[in-house]
Amino acid sequence: MDLPSDPNDLEFGVPFPGRPVSAEQQTQTALKQMPTAGWLDWDTLFGRALPRCLDLGCGNGRSTITLAMLHPDHNWLGIDQLPLAIRYAVRRANQRGLANVRFAVADAGEVLRRLIEPRSLLEIHLYHPQPYYDLAQVHRRLVTPEWVVLAYQALRSNGRLFVQTDNPGYWRYMLALLPLAFQLEERQDPWPWAPSGISRREILARQEKLTIYRGIATPLPGLNMQELRLRGEALPPPVFDADRRQRRLDQAEGKFNCD
Repeated sequence: MDLPSDPNDLEFGVPFPGRPVSAEQQTQTALKQMPTAGWLDWDTLFGRALPRCLDLGCGNGRSTITLAMLHPDHNWLGIDQLPLAIRYAVRRANQRGLANVRFAVADAGEVLRRLIEPRSLLEIHLYHPQPYYDLAQVHRRLVTPEWVVLAYQALRSNGRLFVQTDNPGYWRYMLALLPLAFQLEERQDPWPWAPSGISRREILARQEKLTIYRGIATPLPGLNMQELRLRGEALPPPVFDADRRQRRLDQAEGKFNCD
């Protein structure tokens, strides 16, 4: 599946999806402030009522922009904690004239916890969540039993959760956790809509010959939310071994995270 790309905008040799448009066609995709209370009003934010899709930890926007170009009939919100990464994502989306994308600096866990109306999302995408190697930072890992419950609560019954990592410890933890609320289909091949890599991190990981773990999770039908939360509380926190051999790759990517 080929999308137009910009040969002058390369990441580790791979062109960034989409081509710049004229100044008159450019858009404004920055969401400067997230709501402090209540659900996020997607229809007002985008000026139209379309299926809602959330890209958590979107980095510099490659995944969100790819998906938004592929699905112009969906509204896409990309979230990341790094302001510099979001500035680059906004710049690229604006230059490509995308009207169905918004980007915001925010905490992915807090967005699901406070701002997403239950049963409102068609898709959630999570590519290469930060594994955090230091024990003092383990509490910052995104995927937890609570997060799985929140993702289930946010998705429509026909929704889908897309997950991907190159960290084997993180993947084993996801495999143990996701069956709490989802049926998971593992995938070995790259996503057909991003054959060279859905994210900057995937491009680098593949060049380093790392195994990429991918899956599509669909919500299990008819789960009781109260029982689901109780079952989640019995599952282990994310204290898995993140395999420090990959720390060098994380540091290498960090140097160029927003080029």
